Amino acid sequence: MQLRTIGCAICVLAGLAGIGQDARAQAPAGRGSSYLRGPAEKELIYVTLPGTLEASPDSNGNGIVVLDAKNNYNFVKRIPTWDVPASRNPEQVAGVTASPVTQMIYVAARGRLGAWDLTTEKKVWENAYDGQCCERPQVSPDGKFMYVGSDLKDFWYVVDPKTGELITKVQSPLSPNAHNLNLSQDGKTAFMSPNGKVMGIADTTTHKLAKTIAFPDNIRVFVLSHDSSLIYSNLNNLLGFVIADVKSGQIIQKVEVQGFGWPENWNVTPRPRIPHGCPSHGIALTNDEKEIWLADGLNNYIHIFDNTRMPPRQIQSIKTTAGPYWITVGLDGTLAYVSSGDVIDMKTRKIVGQMKDEYGRPMHSEKLLDMVFTNGKLTRVANQFGNGLAAPATAAYAGTTRRN
Repeated sequence: MQLRTIGCAICVLAGLAGIGQDARAQAPAGRGSSYLRGPAEKELIYVTLPGTLEASPDSNGNGIVVLDAKNNYNFVKRIPTWDVPASRNPEQVAGVTASPVTQMIYVAARGRLGAWDLTTEKKVWENAYDGQCCERPQVSPDGKFMYVGSDLKDFWYVVDPKTGELITKVQSPLSPNAHNLNLSQDGKTAFMSPNGKVMGIADTTTHKLAKTIAFPDNIRVFVLSHDSSLIYSNLNNLLGFVIADVKSGQIIQKVEVQGFGWPENWNVTPRPRIPHGCPSHGIALTNDEKEIWLADGLNNYIHIFDNTRMPPRQIQSIKTTAGPYWITVGLDGTLAYVSSGDVIDMKTRKIVGQMKDEYGRPMHSEKLLDMVFTNGKLTRVANQFGNGLAAPATAAYAGTTRRN
């Protein structure tokens, strides 16, 4: 009986060894044990919640929902941010940025700014500063400083991204209602935009206000050309955009959407009630700056303009599944992540995916990032603003004339 038991045990062990040999034999050549662990590189979409005025602040809960960009945007996990009692509404997320230098993701809310380690997913620091924080943040390319707007005041905080400590403040007295913040590609210039008519521009080597540019109406979402010489901006009461020349400080183009009930459906009493109170809250340049993508919250469309000519010409429109109030361009420049929850192929103009939480509910967030990790470390991250990255092949700006 004992010999029979020992013999059976030997058979089982031999069978298990055979299974292991079969698995190794079936693994693709040259991949070895990494085949069992998955690829070294992962592309993930980090969606911060609640990040929109589209619906209830509790519609998707709060925290950061992570999606797999290479696997049909499947849910990966939810990273907790702030613990909020059920009896209170979670704080509206005002912006998000991340840094491969610090290996942290930064979430701004109206009330505080926090940093989470991307390796441990634990909160590293949070700060409310003087209680007048915070709006959209952005980290410098070298990871040495971060600009973040005050909560609708007339200054922007300059913060140490590693510790959260305040370095200084940049005042822009003509720019009350601090709102959006965008950095040039080299990080040397900060474009500080209020929900007001005057944009402040700061030199980040001194953290001092360098100049201001006046716009014809309140500045909303804006993006920069690759060399930060041009600003493309939404305005209040405009289904379209304006283009400002940074050097001259002049508005050189005003472009309106043709058709789609503009402006007759806006200039009525009472006006349509849409999030952000403006017909167009969202704009992006393609990486090569050949196209401008514009959000139409009045009709739930994305309008596309040819930017290789002046003025840019409307060429196509895409119907979205919900209200579009922000456009984030993916890392390789082929996909647009829209706050309607839609993922749009920028070449075919087709909706190719939907961003949903772990319960299958569409996520409407204006604050998300496309990020690539290699062996668990952040190596690339998209900008929350759809800035241009390279000059267009054609001379788009030759012979520009002021038209406003």
